[in-house]
Amino acid sequence: MPDKKLHWEDFEPGAVTVYGPRLVTREEIVAFAAEFDPQPMHLDEAAASATLLGGLGASGWHSCSLMMRMMADGFVLNSASMGAPGVDEVTWHKPLRPGTRIRLRATVLETRPSGSRPGVGLIKFRFEMLDEADAIMMTQVNTLMMGRRTPGGAA
Repeated sequence: MPDKKLHWEDFEPGAVTVYGPRLVTREEIVAFAAEFDPQPMHLDEAAASATLLGGLGASGWHSCSLMMRMMADGFVLNSASMGAPGVDEVTWHKPLRPGTRIRLRATVLETRPSGSRPGVGLIKFRFEMLDEADAIMMTQVNTLMMGRRTPGGAA
């Protein structure tokens, strides 16, 4: 039976895929903040209204975690993913508020075979977290390492 998992060869530069939606609740924003980023703007509406956010907003790290979950559910768990060597860029464009229904837009920027590991290909993505109005809330650019269906085959 052929392997139905996604491999490096299944990702084409310029391809765009959208995952989600996912509703973000006040309870999860506060719970994440209480454990990992206990700043007032992530915990309490009154305190948050006096900050630059102007109201309760998710921690940027919570947004990153939500993005990772959407990536995992969207394609990573059904792929030959080998992790990532790092993140090139993360930018938070607007606060993630309770009650927002987010989606994840993944754009393949480039692909290339690994120069040192014939069984590995590299895929550079731009991920954008979108709200209901398609406004960009957060962007992340990073490269994923992905297993190749044909190690050392044509690029």
